[in-house]
Amino acid sequence: MSHDFSSTTATDGSLSLFADLYELTMAQAYWQAGVTADACFSLFVRRLPSERGYLVFAGLEDMLDALDSLRFTQSDISHLRSLSLFDDGFLEYLAGLSFSGSVRAMPEASVFFANEPVLEVTAPVIEAQIVETLLLNQFNIQTMLATKAARVVSAANGRMVVDFAARRTQGIDAALKFARAAYIAGFAGTSNVLAGRRYGIPAVGTMAHSFITSFDSEIEAFSAYAAAFPDDSTFLVDTFDTIEGMRNAIVVAKRMREQGHELNAVRLDSGDLLTLSIEARAMLDAAGLPDVRALASGGLDEFEIERLLEDGAMIDGFGVGTNVGTSADYPWLDCVYKLVEYDGKPVMKLSEGKETLVGAKQIFRSKDDDCRFAGDVIACADEPTLQGSEPLLVEVVRGGRRLSPAPTLAELRQRCASALDCLSPAHKRLRSPHEYPVRVSEHLRMRQAQAKQAILQRIAKSE
Repeated sequence: MSHDFSSTTATDGSLSLFADLYELTMAQAYWQAGVTADACFSLFVRRLPSERGYLVFAGLEDMLDALDSLRFTQSDISHLRSLSLFDDGFLEYLAGLSFSGSVRAMPEASVFFANEPVLEVTAPVIEAQIVETLLLNQFNIQTMLATKAARVVSAANGRMVVDFAARRTQGIDAALKFARAAYIAGFAGTSNVLAGRRYGIPAVGTMAHSFITSFDSEIEAFSAYAAAFPDDSTFLVDTFDTIEGMRNAIVVAKRMREQGHELNAVRLDSGDLLTLSIEARAMLDAAGLPDVRALASGGLDEFEIERLLEDGAMIDGFGVGTNVGTSADYPWLDCVYKLVEYDGKPVMKLSEGKETLVGAKQIFRSKDDDCRFAGDVIACADEPTLQGSEPLLVEVVRGGRRLSPAPTLAELRQRCASALDCLSPAHKRLRSPHEYPVRVSEHLRMRQAQAKQAILQRIAKSE
């Protein structure tokens, strides 16, 4: 399901105002100077975050919805007029503005690497410029969170992972975006009911410690919950003493069985999860309850999950929240949106350490004999497809119109799983992953050198 980017509230105006002020002041300066030709902007990540060997692209549908909904309402125009920065002619121009350009992008849920453009916008420069902040915002949070979630799924090694992050994410929108991104990356469900409704993600949940402490005893609490949900109960066993909680859970589970029902799982939420999970599994098996799963939650991330499983924890599934829903170890991406071509001429930034690759580009990806990703080439968009490789950027918008319907969440989930299956384990390691090979084509290198020389000559002549 797409987001309505055309408006927020009656007082806030439209999300077209979700822009840094300089996007709009530059737009007026462009307009007044007659600098209105087509421009191409590339969106990419300069470098991978610490301990990341790859990124998972998420957020494309919201980015395209934002472009489709680019309109300045009368409320927007009134607000801009109140800033006393913009002339009436420019505001009239904005009032009639909509996105008329084209977009080439990697498919959402693709795996990508540093310096590879995941999306390129070609449009009249004002249209392409003023959407920079909104596009980067949607790309940054969703790609960051999808990547974090994919790492957790990898660490869980086939065990169920669910999203418990809503109460700790940075706002409602972040919680919804995380639920979607995490499901694409392989999570089994979300505790966030609104996200479940909006995106069609399975809603999951257990119980809180407050439920247990509301009753006179743990057994009464478990019994009440089992009566309410006889075929879908998970008992939280660590409110007072985890081992005693396990004993009480087993008592109620046996009563449920006598009535023709089965306990689904127990959840461990604190303490030494390694030791407690082993003890819980032994107690359940000894009680004749081998099908009751042991779930774990409480401050978990991919690093802790990997450690627990390597040490022999008997955990069947994980609920992850704070550390994953906020990508706590690296909560941002060094993503940028740079002008690479204006009016058919290559342009570039020459700042030290931030030099940009000129022109519209294509990414060619090859595979080895085992169908693993073998390496990528960043090439010019007009280069022929390299032999034995696949072009990743495809046109998704032309003349301001979407060219195909949005893929389903199930399709995105499958695409992500397939991409990660094709990535070598060495590149997916949680710590010190191998660097994936990405090179620049010889043709692009030559075009880059020519453009740089021409720019330096123009600078020299102007001094």
